[in-house]
Amino acid sequence: MTKEQVKSLLKSNSNLMEQEEDMSEFIDQLDWSVGQTETELKNNFEQFIDDKYNKELAAIAHQHGLQTTDLKNFVEKIMSRMIFDGEKLTDLLEPLELSWKERRVKELALMEDLVPQLKKLAGDREISGLKAYTV
Repeated sequence: MTKEQVKSLLKSNSNLMEQEEDMSEFIDQLDWSVGQTETELKNNFEQFIDDKYNKELAAIAHQHGLQTTDLKNFVEKIMSRMIFDGEKLTDLLEPLELSWKERRVKELALMEDLVPQLKKLAGDREISGLKAYTV
């Protein structure tokens, strides 16, 4: 099968429609000269998704002057409880030593970049308290 045929086949599978963009990127970067089993493809796709998420989170952290590990811990706490805690956001930004006005602007900018990641991780589930940062 060609790349486009594989993409088309996978897109037709209803439970993969939500991951269409990721699946397409994954397929495009595959080495087509090497055969892979279904298990290998699945494991490699999961690793691809994990690597992509980590790169995106690192880019957000860098853009906002935060440590990647701190931001990742912040996101993991939100996802483990499915509750967004504004006080934890304030704690996350504390090392930047901002005035309250600067911190509010920084919070809004950070959340603008972070909300899509959180929604992607949450899937169909709702994160309580996140609506304050969504349009």
